[in-house]
Amino acid sequence: MARTFSFSADGFYHVYNRGVEKRTIFTDQNDYKRFMALLYVANSATPISLGRGFNTSGIFSDLLKQDRGEILTNIGAYCLMPNHFHLLLHEKKEGGISAFMQKLGTAYTMYFNTKRERTGSLFEGRFRGRVVTDEKYLNYLFAYIHLNPIKLIDPTWKEKGIADIEESRDYINNFSYSSYFDFVGKDRPEKAIVNLEPFAQYAPSRTGFSDFIEDWLSYEESDGEAWKAIKPEEVKTE
Repeated sequence: MARTFSFSADGFYHVYNRGVEKRTIFTDQNDYKRFMALLYVANSATPISLGRGFNTSGIFSDLLKQDRGEILTNIGAYCLMPNHFHLLLHEKKEGGISAFMQKLGTAYTMYFNTKRERTGSLFEGRFRGRVVTDEKYLNYLFAYIHLNPIKLIDPTWKEKGIADIEESRDYINNFSYSSYFDFVGKDRPEKAIVNLEPFAQYAPSRTGFSDFIEDWLSYEESDGEAWKAIKPEEVKTE
């Protein structure tokens, strides 16, 4: 599907993609860690090279400390789901997002195909995106991206509201394949992936992020129809 906008320097974008034929693209912890490492390493104007054995905890940590030189885009938030992913990006320089996404997709596909002795495309065409048109939409995305894992335990939460708010809260608090932990103050190597500087005037504060998510959880529970009324057109990733 053709995009109806062009990326422009200093713009904000919700970028996403899913596996071809909705296939699972993250099958185990190593897959998730590989992709998160690539979120950091591929975000560079210089070429990348990752060996297959990088995914022990020590080497993973080292990757997220290395000097990348000039970065291509700023990542404000991310979430990896079994068959798709979401990114909130800021176009740091013209062409940065497109270059980053090409490097990210190519490197992960090569890893995935080599590991499983397969060939061909892994993702469903080129990545998709939406331009962030206002502050309300940007605020929504910080909640939407980090609440996305709830779908794994409550498939209809976006349509009907959250069925069990306590279970959902616990699940989010233990889901490590998003930037949620980095917003609530957990010290981990993955915090290097996110750069909130361009998002500073729009993003929820890290000290108040738990309350911000709690407000959205409660809002979901109390009125699913109200949530549906304010959210943009559904992103088809499932």
